[in-house]
Amino acid sequence: MKEKKAKAPSLGRAMLYVILIAAAFLTLYPFLWMVAASFKPLKEIVGGNMSLISPNMSLDNYTYILGRSSMFTRWFFNSLFVSVIGTTLNVFINTMAGYSLSRLHFPGRDKIHHFLLVLMMVPGQVLLIPNYLILQNLGMLDSYTALIIPSAANIGNIFLMRQFFVNFPKEVEEAASIDGLGRYSRFFRISMPLARPTIATQAIFVFMGFWNSFTGPMLYIKSEAKYTLTLGLQSFQSQNAGTMWNQVMAAACISVLPIIIIYLIFNKFFMVGVRMDGEK
Repeated sequence: MKEKKAKAPSLGRAMLYVILIAAAFLTLYPFLWMVAASFKPLKEIVGGNMSLISPNMSLDNYTYILGRSSMFTRWFFNSLFVSVIGTTLNVFINTMAGYSLSRLHFPGRDKIHHFLLVLMMVPGQVLLIPNYLILQNLGMLDSYTALIIPSAANIGNIFLMRQFFVNFPKEVEEAASIDGLGRYSRFFRISMPLARPTIATQAIFVFMGFWNSFTGPMLYIKSEAKYTLTLGLQSFQSQNAGTMWNQVMAAACISVLPIIIIYLIFNKFFMVGVRMDGEK
């Protein structure tokens, strides 16, 4: 009886692993098929073949996308520029705003806090038309500024940073103040470096938001040369590629690559921050 009881947990654990592996396969298979389809000719994709490996796999689709279709490269760097600048502004503005709402004492701080809480309840879609009219009056339509400035700060991430600094030990800043560091030096040299885990978290989501944004570029950008990648892919699929799913899959794979890279980079910093907390 004891042997049966000892084997029961191992059998249950083995079944759990089987279920998790099957779920992971079902989740990853569409992504793997997209990657495999980007190397296949069109006839194999529309023929209903769901296998990942094909003897006819080649780089022709990527050659067309990156070579003959010169606008795709331009759209890629447009999205990269907007995402990097927008993420950088968000990281600094959100972090400084969260720090000021938690550390600084000034008249109206609590009212600003409550006002921001109310603004969080307003759906983003409600602001599309007002933003359009404001950008039109400022002469900022059909420019990268129209994509960056309205999204230069994020209220949700401001409160994310505020919660971090609320729980951040004041003794650390007090010790730095005794050593002669001013407010700005304490923020940039002490508080901000120690907030890397939270900053990395918001940076990942902010970058993804800029990179995957479609509604904003569709409303504010009119010149094809200034399209972001999401808007360019939609135009590429409907006008240039039509039903050329092999080329569409290649373009989709390239569009996913920066998100994976940015996640891997900031995930490393996130793990470093977790180890620092553990050591403390």
